[in-house]
Amino acid sequence: MLTEERYATILRILEEKKAVTVLELTKALHASESTVRRDLTALHKNGRLYKVYGGATSISNNYSSVENDMKTKNDLYPEEKIAIARRAAGLIKRKDFVYIDAGSTTLHMIDFLQEPGAVYVTNGISHAARLAEKGFRTFILGGEIKAVTEAVVGTEALNHLRAYNFTKGFFGTNGISMKSGFSTPDSSEGIIKGAALSRCTHAFVLADHSKFNKIAPITFASISSATIITGQLEDRKYRDYTTILEGE
Repeated sequence: MLTEERYATILRILEEKKAVTVLELTKALHASESTVRRDLTALHKNGRLYKVYGGATSISNNYSSVENDMKTKNDLYPEEKIAIARRAAGLIKRKDFVYIDAGSTTLHMIDFLQEPGAVYVTNGISHAARLAEKGFRTFILGGEIKAVTEAVVGTEALNHLRAYNFTKGFFGTNGISMKSGFSTPDSSEGIIKGAALSRCTHAFVLADHSKFNKIAPITFASISSATIITGQLEDRKYRDYTTILEGE
């Protein structure tokens, strides 16, 4: 089979299935694994699919404007999120002035905080309550409450952020893309994320494997602007764009 014929077959399979493994493609194309991997790399570079660990996903399968509520998010990939949260919490040192973004993985992070000498600011309603319960010095941004994500957003929250200079910040995201950076479905939440991240000396984005090669409507930061903390990185190409820490 000629190269262009293989490309066409791969894209047709992805159009039907949205995701495919290297093994499935070797059988469908009657080609070697090395040939299939080269084809996927070429198609990925041309922007016609997303190459992931062990296979590929379609471009159309990687755009999402859906925002799940906190309960739904908490039920997704709990073991991976806990590993990510533990790794993130270990980065906080005495006298750090820390921003913690609303989100399910950042909420897990609070369970592992050990440094009483740090000060915390958050826009997460549940986050503020849990931080206070654990005895940490805590500030919450004022503003409008977004019910779905339990996050404080709006002009008042943005004005509060302008007074702060954080040593470290920890953020959630709905999507991570090499081209589109870190993204989220809601513009009001994206504005707060972007503003807070820009005020951090060191910014970290906490993301499970499902967030990679995904794009949501609003980009709040470029991929190079933050270190990514994840469970196990599947697409090693991301290491060319920013620092990656994997959960333990």
